[in-house]
Amino acid sequence: MKCLLCENLSFTHICKSCQKTFLTPSLYKRKLQNNIEVISFYKYKEIKELLFTKHTDLGFYIYSILAKNSLKKFALEFEYADSISSIAIDDNVKSGYSHTAILNKSLKSKYIKPLYNKLRATNDISYSGKNKVYRLSNPRGFEMKNFKTKNVILVDDIITTGSTLNQAIDVMKLNKKEVLFCLTLSDVNIT
Repeated sequence: MKCLLCENLSFTHICKSCQKTFLTPSLYKRKLQNNIEVISFYKYKEIKELLFTKHTDLGFYIYSILAKNSLKKFALEFEYADSISSIAIDDNVKSGYSHTAILNKSLKSKYIKPLYNKLRATNDISYSGKNKVYRLSNPRGFEMKNFKTKNVILVDDIITTGSTLNQAIDVMKLNKKEVLFCLTLSDVNIT
C-alpha cells in the first residue's frame, strides 16, 4: 500500500518516516475552568485531515497510529503511586469501532488501567463545528456506570472549548471520582 502522507510504498497506512517526521508528539497544556489540566499531543491544524477519518474504516488504522505515537508513549513514561483508571469520553461504537476506545486502550501500562463503556452521552448531538454557546445550550448528558477506582484520567480526541470535558468532569465529581487530568490527541486552540 501507499503511505497516506508521502505516497511511498509502506507496510502501514502512514510510513515510519512520515510518522517520525509529521507525527512526533509535543506536550501542550491548558487548564479547564475547574483547574483540571488537559494535556494534548498535537496541534489540531497539524493532524486535522487525519482526525476527519474517525468515522470511516480507515480511521481505525489512523487513530491506532496516532495513539501509538502519543498516548502509548505517555503511558509508558507515566508513574503514579495509586491505582488509576483511564476513561474514554463516550466510547460508543460507530463505523465498526470507537475512536476514543482506541485512544484509551493505548494507555494500558503498569500505572494506568483503561476501563470501557463507563461514560456515555445520553444526547447523541454532534459538537463538530459548533460554537461555545451551542455546546453549552446542548449538554451531552453523560451517564457514568459505576467502577471501583477513585482516580481517573479522561481521554478524548479533540479539545475545542472544553465543554465536553467539563461536563464529563462534573459527572465524575458527582460520583465521587477524582479526575487527575485529561488527555487529548489535539487542541484546537494551539496555534
